[in-house]
Amino acid sequence: MELKEILEHHIIDHIYFRLSSAGINLPVSKHLMMIALTAFILAVIFPVIIRSKSSVLRPFRSMIEIITLFIRDEIVIPNLGESNKGYTPYFATLFFFILIMNLLGFVPFAATATGNIAVTLALALTSFVLINFAGIRHQGFVKYFSHMVPSGVPVWLYPVMFPIELIGLFTKSFALAIRLFANMIAGHIVILVFISFIFIFGSINLYLGLFVTAPVSVLLVLFISLLELFVAFLQAYVFAFLTAIFTGAAMHPH
Repeated sequence: MELKEILEHHIIDHIYFRLSSAGINLPVSKHLMMIALTAFILAVIFPVIIRSKSSVLRPFRSMIEIITLFIRDEIVIPNLGESNKGYTPYFATLFFFILIMNLLGFVPFAATATGNIAVTLALALTSFVLINFAGIRHQGFVKYFSHMVPSGVPVWLYPVMFPIELIGLFTKSFALAIRLFANMIAGHIVILVFISFIFIFGSINLYLGLFVTAPVSVLLVLFISLLELFVAFLQAYVFAFLTAIFTGAAMHPH
């Protein structure tokens, strides 16, 4: 077994079929299906849980409510202000969308769509649009870009500072994409490498692979899996939290 082939099979996106209509060729891949499933859970399953009166679903309702209130009170209001808590639905959707895609990677035969740089770049693009939209909406177009350079900076530094701040506007969102992508794909690679050790050492010596490498690899895989479960929640929080910080900074130049 080639380690390279194992990693590529589990990490690289796979196209199942293509939808062709009116000159449009849409590839339907594993990650696209995970995104569609996540959207279905948020748009259909979540409303059913929230509106249900069933006592069986009560823990799930409570969990969704607790997380949503936490996002409003600990992420949105401290960074955007009390008057801007109307942005809470976006940040709640962003958090749950990323979290569900992260957790789907633990389901057999599913995949972690956030391990695809194209997916995280698309998420970062939505944050980039929100940051600039909120800044322009609250300050005005001219004031928003004029406040990019901190007040009190000498005039002769403006030609240097403005391009740097303008580039920073893009790199902040780009960093969100890279951080989420790297954290989610790294855990998968480490787990697959530990599992591959069993077969690598087993090909050298059967007893070495089964009785020495296998128990150690399984324990390490279990530890990394639990760590990855924690990272799935953490990265969803970090993405939403940093987006709120950047949005609040765009809205309030001071």
